[in-house]
Amino acid sequence: MAKARRQDTWAFFGQELKAQRETKELTQTELGDLVFVSGGYIGQFEQGIRKPQLDVARRIDVVLQTGGFFERTCKRLVNASPYASYFEPVVELERLATKICEFAPTVMPGLLQTAEYARAVTLAANPFATDAYVEEKVTARLDRAQILKGTTRPEYWVIVHENALLIPVGGAAVMAAQLEHMATLARERVALVMVLPRAAGAHASMAGSLKLMEFTDAPPTGYTETAFSGTLLDDPAVVKRAQRAYDLLRVAALSPEASLALIESAAEDYRRCASTT
Repeated sequence: MAKARRQDTWAFFGQELKAQRETKELTQTELGDLVFVSGGYIGQFEQGIRKPQLDVARRIDVVLQTGGFFERTCKRLVNASPYASYFEPVVELERLATKICEFAPTVMPGLLQTAEYARAVTLAANPFATDAYVEEKVTARLDRAQILKGTTRPEYWVIVHENALLIPVGGAAVMAAQLEHMATLARERVALVMVLPRAAGAHASMAGSLKLMEFTDAPPTGYTETAFSGTLLDDPAVVKRAQRAYDLLRVAALSPEASLALIESAAEDYRRCASTT
């Protein structure tokens, strides 16, 4: 219910944007040029399909002379979300993407996490959090994974560094279930999963995780993340460099077949360990 209300408010944001833009007699392309995004993005904002970043909302206020209305509305909606402010736009983009390519260097990708694994990750970063806070984060992560269900799911490519298989997040039983879940999704062809082996040494994304997203009616977008912040990549030249980095990761990774065998072997080891403790 809360999600539906938030979606309605984003639709209101879009309606107001269209009304203010037309009052200034600007086309979507003209407004886009003034706030440094494409006219197509403005159209998606107005339809409530895509959510603007806060800096874009600020620029819209300046151009349309709306006294901070769009910035305040954007802040209120982002703060109402269970996701970090820098990650909120990524969640919306995942829902629109026709293809997602992801590299996870140390932690399983959120879209592939089980509830128990997500809970262990959340607690490790928030040891004094209330149960309600932890469950909100876990539920939000599982909700994101709904995009992998149904006939309209995106093409999902995943490269996981072998380190992520070896770190026993939540203990042996949790890791066994997590790896078995990932193997199942690979076998069901929901995700194309590859493992980057430790033996590969240095790789093209040493600085952290990487996500690339493609869309039907918009240019591709990238996203990088560190422990406390994330950066959405919209600049075509930067996105092209990120795509090249992903290509290099893919070349260095094991084949899907070899990766699946390694994941299942690791799951079996964890399961055996869990049964003896």
